[in-house]
Amino acid sequence: MIAIMSDWQTIFEDAPVRPHDAGTTLFIQGAPVTHILLLRSGSVALERHLPSGDPFVLHVAEAGDLLADASLFAEAYHCDGVVWTNAAVASMPKERFLRRLRDAPEAMMALLARASHEVQGQRARVEILRLKRLGDRLDVWLELHGHPKAGGWIRVAEAIGVSPPALYRELARRRTVGDGMHR
Repeated sequence: MIAIMSDWQTIFEDAPVRPHDAGTTLFIQGAPVTHILLLRSGSVALERHLPSGDPFVLHVAEAGDLLADASLFAEAYHCDGVVWTNAAVASMPKERFLRRLRDAPEAMMALLARASHEVQGQRARVEILRLKRLGDRLDVWLELHGHPKAGGWIRVAEAIGVSPPALYRELARRRTVGDGMHR
Protein backbone atom coordinates (compact mmCIF):
# COMPACT_ATOMS: atom_id res chain seq x y z
CA MET A 1 0.00 0.00 0.00
CA ILE A 2 1.37 3.42 -0.96
CA ALA A 3 0.72 6.27 1.46
CA ILE A 4 -1.09 9.39 0.29
CA MET A 5 1.45 12.16 -0.23
CA SER A 6 1.29 15.25 1.93
CA ASP A 7 2.81 18.58 0.87
CA TRP A 8 6.29 17.80 2.15
CA GLN A 9 6.34 14.35 0.54
CA THR A 10 6.15 15.90 -2.93
CA ILE A 11 9.85 16.65 -2.50
CA PHE A 12 10.36 12.89 -3.08
CA GLU A 13 8.30 12.69 -6.30
CA ASP A 14 11.33 11.91 -8.48
CA ALA A 15 13.35 10.04 -5.84
CA PRO A 16 14.17 6.43 -6.66
CA VAL A 17 12.19 3.84 -4.70
CA ARG A 18 13.71 0.48 -3.81
CA PRO A 19 12.05 -2.57 -2.28
CA HIS A 20 13.52 -4.03 0.92
CA ASP A 21 12.68 -7.40 2.44
CA ALA A 22 11.73 -7.84 6.09
CA GLY A 23 14.86 -8.23 8.19
CA THR A 24 16.96 -5.91 6.02
CA THR A 25 18.95 -3.23 7.83
CA LEU A 26 18.67 0.14 6.05
CA PHE A 27 21.21 1.97 8.20
CA ILE A 28 23.17 1.39 11.38
CA GLN A 29 23.89 3.49 14.44
CA GLY A 30 27.01 5.57 13.91
CA ALA A 31 26.90 5.44 10.09
CA PRO A 32 27.04 8.83 8.35
CA VAL A 33 23.68 10.33 7.36
CA THR A 34 24.09 10.84 3.62
CA HIS A 35 20.52 10.22 2.42
CA ILE A 36 17.04 11.04 3.65
CA LEU A 37 14.56 8.18 3.41
CA LEU A 38 10.78 8.21 2.95
CA LEU A 39 8.91 5.00 3.72
CA ARG A 40 6.43 4.46 0.89
CA SER A 41 5.08 1.13 2.18
CA GLY A 42 5.75 -1.41 4.92
CA SER A 43 7.19 -0.74 8.36
CA VAL A 44 10.66 -0.03 9.70
CA ALA A 45 11.76 -0.19 13.33
CA LEU A 46 14.25 2.32 14.67
CA GLU A 47 16.26 0.30 17.18
CA ARG A 48 19.14 0.66 19.59
CA HIS A 49 20.77 -2.27 21.31
CA LEU A 50 20.81 -2.77 25.06
CA PRO A 51 24.03 -3.90 26.76
CA SER A 52 22.57 -7.43 26.65
CA GLY A 53 22.43 -7.17 22.85
CA ASP A 54 18.63 -7.17 22.81
CA PRO A 55 17.01 -4.55 20.56
CA PHE A 56 15.17 -1.62 22.12
CA VAL A 57 12.59 -0.20 19.69
CA LEU A 58 12.50 3.59 19.74
CA HIS A 59 9.85 3.94 17.04
CA VAL A 60 8.12 1.95 14.32
CA ALA A 61 7.78 3.97 11.14
CA GLU A 62 4.84 3.30 8.85
CA ALA A 63 4.10 4.19 5.22
CA GLY A 64 4.37 7.94 4.71
CA ASP A 65 6.93 8.50 7.48
CA LEU A 66 10.32 10.10 7.06
CA LEU A 67 12.82 7.59 8.43
CA ALA A 68 15.17 8.70 11.20
CA ASP A 69 14.04 12.30 10.87
CA ALA A 70 15.80 12.99 14.18
CA SER A 71 19.02 12.44 12.22
CA LEU A 72 18.18 15.08 9.61
CA PHE A 73 20.65 17.53 11.15
CA ALA A 74 23.02 14.94 12.60
CA GLU A 75 26.27 13.68 11.15
CA ALA A 76 25.52 10.05 12.07
CA TYR A 77 22.48 7.88 12.75
CA HIS A 78 21.57 7.47 16.44
CA CYS A 79 19.94 4.06 15.85
CA ASP A 80 19.57 1.18 13.39
CA GLY A 81 16.78 1.10 10.80
CA VAL A 82 15.47 -2.47 10.48
CA VAL A 83 12.72 -3.41 8.02
CA TRP A 84 9.93 -5.17 9.93
CA THR A 85 7.58 -5.81 7.02
CA ASN A 86 8.55 -5.73 3.35
CA ALA A 87 9.01 -2.09 2.48
CA ALA A 88 9.44 0.33 -0.39
CA VAL A 89 11.79 3.20 0.48
CA ALA A 90 12.43 6.40 -1.47
CA SER A 91 15.93 7.80 -1.05
CA MET A 92 17.36 11.25 -1.69
CA PRO A 93 20.77 12.74 -0.92
CA LYS A 94 20.54 14.76 2.29
CA GLU A 95 21.83 17.99 0.72
CA ARG A 96 19.27 17.78 -2.12
CA PHE A 97 16.47 17.19 0.40
CA LEU A 98 17.50 20.21 2.49
CA ARG A 99 17.85 22.37 -0.65
CA ARG A 100 14.38 21.35 -1.81
CA LEU A 101 12.94 22.21 1.62
CA ARG A 102 14.55 25.65 1.46
CA ASP A 103 13.10 26.15 -2.04
CA ALA A 104 9.58 25.07 -1.01
CA PRO A 105 8.53 26.96 2.14
CA GLU A 106 5.05 25.38 2.13
CA ALA A 107 6.61 21.91 2.15
CA MET A 108 8.95 22.99 4.95
CA MET A 109 6.00 24.28 6.98
CA ALA A 110 4.07 21.02 6.40
CA LEU A 111 7.07 19.00 7.60
CA LEU A 112 7.47 21.28 10.62
CA ALA A 113 3.76 20.87 11.46
CA ARG A 114 4.16 17.09 11.21
CA ALA A 115 7.19 17.17 13.51
CA SER A 116 5.31 19.38 15.98
CA HIS A 117 2.37 16.95 16.12
CA GLU A 118 4.80 14.07 16.59
CA VAL A 119 6.45 15.85 19.55
CA GLN A 120 3.00 16.43 21.09
CA GLY A 121 2.18 12.75 20.63
CA GLN A 122 5.45 11.62 22.20
CA ARG A 123 4.96 13.93 25.17
CA ALA A 124 1.49 12.51 25.71
CA ARG A 125 2.86 8.96 25.44
CA VAL A 126 5.52 9.70 28.06
CA GLU A 127 2.85 11.00 30.43
CA ILE A 128 0.65 7.96 29.78
CA LEU A 129 3.57 5.62 30.50
CA ARG A 130 4.19 7.40 33.80
CA LEU A 131 0.75 6.35 35.03
CA LYS A 132 0.97 3.26 37.21
CA ARG A 133 -2.45 1.67 36.62
CA LEU A 134 -3.32 0.08 33.29
CA GLY A 135 -6.89 1.41 33.57
CA ASP A 136 -5.62 4.98 33.92
CA ARG A 137 -3.30 4.56 30.95
CA LEU A 138 -6.15 3.24 28.83
CA ASP A 139 -8.52 6.03 29.91
CA VAL A 140 -6.05 8.74 28.90
CA TRP A 141 -5.20 7.03 25.62
CA LEU A 142 -8.90 6.71 24.73
CA GLU A 143 -9.50 10.34 25.70
CA LEU A 144 -6.74 11.48 23.33
CA HIS A 145 -7.30 9.06 20.43
CA GLY A 146 -10.77 7.55 20.70
CA HIS A 147 -11.50 3.88 20.05
CA PRO A 148 -9.16 2.14 17.60
CA LYS A 149 -10.37 0.57 14.38
CA ALA A 150 -10.95 -3.17 14.25
CA GLY A 151 -7.70 -5.00 15.01
CA GLY A 152 -6.13 -1.86 16.50
CA TRP A 153 -6.09 -2.88 20.16
CA ILE A 154 -2.64 -4.48 19.78
CA ARG A 155 -1.26 -1.06 18.79
CA VAL A 156 -3.00 0.47 21.81
CA ALA A 157 -1.29 -2.07 24.08
CA GLU A 158 2.07 -1.18 22.53
CA ALA A 159 1.38 2.54 22.87
CA ILE A 160 0.48 2.36 26.56
CA GLY A 161 3.26 -0.07 27.43
CA VAL A 162 1.32 -3.18 28.39
CA SER A 163 1.06 -6.67 26.96
CA PRO A 164 -1.91 -7.39 24.66
CA PRO A 165 -3.24 -10.05 27.11
CA ALA A 166 -3.18 -7.51 29.97
CA LEU A 167 -5.07 -4.99 27.84
CA TYR A 168 -7.63 -7.61 26.78
CA ARG A 169 -8.20 -8.55 30.43
CA GLU A 170 -8.84 -4.87 31.24
CA LEU A 171 -11.27 -4.55 28.33
CA ALA A 172 -13.08 -7.73 29.43
CA ARG A 173 -13.25 -6.43 33.02
CA ARG A 174 -14.82 -3.20 31.77
CA ARG A 175 -17.42 -5.10 29.77
CA THR A 176 -18.20 -7.29 32.79
CA VAL A 177 -18.79 -4.38 35.16
CA GLY A 178 -20.86 -2.63 32.50
CA ASP A 179 -18.80 0.51 32.21
CA GLY A 180 -17.92 0.00 28.56
CA MET A 181 -14.61 1.48 27.54
CA HIS A 182 -14.61 4.34 30.05
CA ARG A 183 -14.11 4.14 33.76
